[in-house]
Amino acid sequence: MATHASVRLLLLSKDVGLMEAIARALGSDFESRNSNDMGLARPDDWRTWCEVALLDLRSSGTGGDQALAIRFMDQIRESISRPPMIVFCDEEDHSLMIQAMERGAYDTVANPPNMIELRLILQRAAKMHRAEEELEALRTQTRDSERMDDLLGTSPPMQELFALSQKIATCDVSVLITGETGTGKELLARAIHRISARASRPLVAFSCANLPETLIEDELFGHEKGAFTGALTSRRGRLEMAERGTLFLDEIGDLSMSLQPKLLRVLQERSFERLGSSATTSVNIRVISASNRNLTELVHQGRFREDLYYRINVVQMHIPPLRDRHEDIPLLANHFLQIAARQFNRKANAFSSPALRSLEEYGWPGNVRELENAVKRAVVLVEGQTVETWHLPAAILPASEGTALARSYDEELRQFKRRLVLRTLRECGWQKADTARALGIARGYLHRLINQLDIRPSPAESGGQENSGASSQTQKTA
Repeated sequence: MATHASVRLLLLSKDVGLMEAIARALGSDFESRNSNDMGLARPDDWRTWCEVALLDLRSSGTGGDQALAIRFMDQIRESISRPPMIVFCDEEDHSLMIQAMERGAYDTVANPPNMIELRLILQRAAKMHRAEEELEALRTQTRDSERMDDLLGTSPPMQELFALSQKIATCDVSVLITGETGTGKELLARAIHRISARASRPLVAFSCANLPETLIEDELFGHEKGAFTGALTSRRGRLEMAERGTLFLDEIGDLSMSLQPKLLRVLQERSFERLGSSATTSVNIRVISASNRNLTELVHQGRFREDLYYRINVVQMHIPPLRDRHEDIPLLANHFLQIAARQFNRKANAFSSPALRSLEEYGWPGNVRELENAVKRAVVLVEGQTVETWHLPAAILPASEGTALARSYDEELRQFKRRLVLRTLRECGWQKADTARALGIARGYLHRLINQLDIRPSPAESGGQENSGASSQTQKTA
């Protein structure tokens, strides 16, 4: 009986008798399955089960169809599990051995096989395959731990935030998310919603910032037909749209004092009235709020109701600014690089060391949103595969480096103009009218360029012009 640690071996050969003999000789350390079908009509059987494949590529083992066996090697190599392949060949068929190795064979075994050697090769191959599977599982686990939905971060504060999100997502409590502008407060709210029991229902987002009070009230509560001038039909508000889902109120600190009691009633009684209606509407919603302002200070200043503050702040989650989690910058930058490269059809796939160092050393007052926009700009400008410092916004670079790059650009542009004008002058024999016409510029502008760029003919060119002028003068005198 095969043990748990036995090697799961797939034997493929037309010579079924030989494969059965090999399976018996390998013993109980191997759980073998035989197949005489190189096409494998049911490939899922081996893709989910096989750890090592032994392919008989001898003429007798393939029934003369070695090309089909080679194609099957390609099928194994392109499968998800990619089990290592051991190839069984005739000893004198060196070209077939080479072809098999080129197709990704782990090793070759000559006919007749040495069973001790074959057993060791198969065990090593299985051990390697298991190690690769464990490594891939660790990679997947690491990738999963780096992100929660669209939020990325390996820094301790972000890991704590991910863990807290997992805990509170399934509990229907109000959440207050704090953090500076651009840190990803709405992304966190959406992540919590997507792993909650309300995930199948909508998340309705609304920003309370920079809107008139009447418009905010109408957006949240809706109105009945005729409630005010222009209300030609009834309209549902965001509260009703979020029924059995989540309402995300961004910048809740900007909500006016007159609207705060109405929102408090919704949180306490789960009911409200539309504008222009006396009928009470009940709602079943979860409220997640966010603010980049210090609500505690607003409460002390009398600009935010204390009872509303405690209602929305059952669980508070703070997203740290990007400057406080520099270890997340390379992860985020490379993530945005991949997205932007696909979006703009660019080849960029990496940052140079100086460019990445500049990103890590910058303070990022605009946080993750500013980083994303900087990376997008760089990807648009880059022509090759690597983003360099000069592709980044000048504000991101250290002052000395930014000044040097600016000087370098201006100097390069000046030298380019000088070379262009000088070459055209020479091609036109220093005739300024012809030169201006060739460059497509006014003659007066050409004169200014010559003076600004300090363009002078060489002594030989100057001498030629002087001789030509002297000759003309002599002729005139004569």
